Amino acid sequence: MKNSDDTNKTRVNILEFQLGDGWNVKPAGGSSGEAYIAWLGERKIFLKRNSSPFLAVLSAEGIVPKLLWTKRLENGDVITAQKWVNSRELRAKDMGEPQVAELLSKIHSSAELLDMFQRIGNKPRTPELIVRELENSYKNLVEKHPAMAEALSYMKEELPHITPAKMVVCHGDMNHNNWIVNGRGDLYLIDWDSASVRDPAYDVGLLLHEYIPEKEWTAWLDHYGLSLTETLKTKMNWYVVSHALEQAIEHQRKNDLLTASQWVTYLQTASFKTTAEKKREQ
Repeated sequence: MKNSDDTNKTRVNILEFQLGDGWNVKPAGGSSGEAYIAWLGERKIFLKRNSSPFLAVLSAEGIVPKLLWTKRLENGDVITAQKWVNSRELRAKDMGEPQVAELLSKIHSSAELLDMFQRIGNKPRTPELIVRELENSYKNLVEKHPAMAEALSYMKEELPHITPAKMVVCHGDMNHNNWIVNGRGDLYLIDWDSASVRDPAYDVGLLLHEYIPEKEWTAWLDHYGLSLTETLKTKMNWYVVSHALEQAIEHQRKNDLLTASQWVTYLQTASFKTTAEKKREQ
C-alpha cells in the first residue's frame, strides 16, 4: 500500500512540475490509477498517463471531451490533457436512453477510428482468436470449475455460427460509469483502455444483457440501427459468455478468487444452448 502511495505522490509531483507554478494535481480515482485532476484557480483540466493513442480521433468526433494537448515526458510516459467537463456518470437506468444507442452506433460506424486503430498495429479479435486464447488460458488454471468448462465447450461448438458481419472499434467496457453527460445533455464515452477491433455485437451484447430488459431490446436496437434477429441474439450471448469466462480466468490468475467466483456464478446462470439444440427443439 505504501509503495502505491509513494508512486502516486511521485507522479503528482512530476505532473505539477510539468504544468508549472501554481498548478495543483490530485488522482482522479478509477481502476487504472492513471487519471488526474489539475487546477489553477478557476481553470481545471483532466490529465491521463499513457492514454489511448487514438484519443485525438475520439476528441475530433466528439466521443470524448476535447483534447487540449499531448506531451511526452523524459521517462517515456505520454501525458494528455482534456477539457474539464462538469458532468455526471449515467445511472444504470439511463442506459436504455436512445442517446446511448446512437452514440455507440456512431462509434462503431467510425471509419476514421478503425483506420487509426489498425494503423497502430491492433489486429482484429476474431471469434477464432478468442476461443484459442481462452482455451490456452483455461489449460493453465489451477482450479477448473464445471461452469467454466461448459462455457468453453459451448463457445467451441457454437463457433461456426459466430462469423462477424464486420469488425469495428469496440470500447470493451460498457459499465454505466464510463458514460458521462454534461449539463447541456452532451454524452461522452470515456476510459478507452479496453478498446479493441471486434464484432460490434460484443459491445451491444454486454450492454443489453447487463442493463436492458429483453422485452426492450428491439426498441433500443432501433435507435442503434439494427434489427433483433436470432443470429444477433446468438452472437450477443456468445460474446457475453466469452467475456464472463475471460474475466473468471483473469481474476483467478491474479489470485482474486472472490471476483473470479462471482464471474463463475454468472456463468452458472448463462445460456449455453447451441444453434443445433435450438433447431432440434423447433
